[in-house]
Amino acid sequence: MASPFQRKTRPLLALLFAFLTACAAAAPASAQEKKVAQKNGVDISKMGAYRALAQHMYADFQKGDLAAAAELGTILERLWDKAEEYGGDTALAKTNRQLFDEIDKAMDQFITPITESKGKPPDPARVKAAFNVYMEKLRLAD
Repeated sequence: MASPFQRKTRPLLALLFAFLTACAAAAPASAQEKKVAQKNGVDISKMGAYRALAQHMYADFQKGDLAAAAELGTILERLWDKAEEYGGDTALAKTNRQLFDEIDKAMDQFITPITESKGKPPDPARVKAAFNVYMEKLRLAD
């Protein structure tokens, strides 16, 4: 026969075990789903503004507006260099030089075919591939 203490403790232990099991099952899912807050469609993260500019640039390229896409490419590159290469102590070039170089190279591969197109559209497949690589590299720095 179980004592009154054991009768009260077993349900509590079972409840605690169920709770811990549920938390353990949810932890990997929540770690994978990194939700980033947005304001007016722009991620409020370290790389959100660069991502938004690149997305607008790519959309203009897809619409065939090379002049607008090239303009945004120039703006993107100037902002990136000013903030992340020559910025203060929080600039990515100072905090993680290797990642800065990876993103900078990916950005150049994305924007150069557009900014130097001289009115002749670059290969859409090449631009799309470079855009996707650039987006992926930006995610690494968020």
